[in-house]
Amino acid sequence: MGFLFTLTLEKLSISGALRTGILTGGLGAYTTFSTFSIETYTLFQSGYLLKAASYVILSFALGLLAVILGVWLAQR
Repeated sequence: MGFLFTLTLEKLSISGALRTGILTGGLGAYTTFSTFSIETYTLFQSGYLLKAASYVILSFALGLLAVILGVWLAQR
């Protein structure tokens, strides 16, 4: 997402509406927050507290790193 965000913002000349559609409508459909929330809730409810906490922390950290890498790649 970071790659396409930067590419469509800085390198390609497309409308804001089209960029939003591509990023949130296209990519966002595959990475919904609701799925993440349900999976975390299920882990907690099943008693897997360490797994649930690890899932939350790693998902956030790796997702943020992926965005940073994508921005970096798009700017090259």
